[in-house]
Amino acid sequence: MQPASTPAPAEKDDGAHQFSSPMVGTFYRELSPADAASVEIGDTIKKGYVLCIVEAMKVMNEIQSDVSGEVIEILVEDSTSVEYGQTLFKIRQS
Repeated sequence: MQPASTPAPAEKDDGAHQFSSPMVGTFYRELSPADAASVEIGDTIKKGYVLCIVEAMKVMNEIQSDVSGEVIEILVEDSTSVEYGQTLFKIRQS
């Protein structure tokens, strides 16, 4: 007889908008190597604001926010690979 497995704890739903990567590639917080990060936790952004760059096949793609609000969490480290649909940011909508 096998012991019953306990379910993994559900992630707390804080009501924030989860902004996902629209493509596979390498995530960069800076818009160019000489720039500071495009957004930081606590920044207020508007719909269409460029949040980050995702490099795919040597093309730097500016990734724009689809909502306005406050950035409350950045879920990906700079210069790491991301998958299509992977959550990059949590944004509290305004």
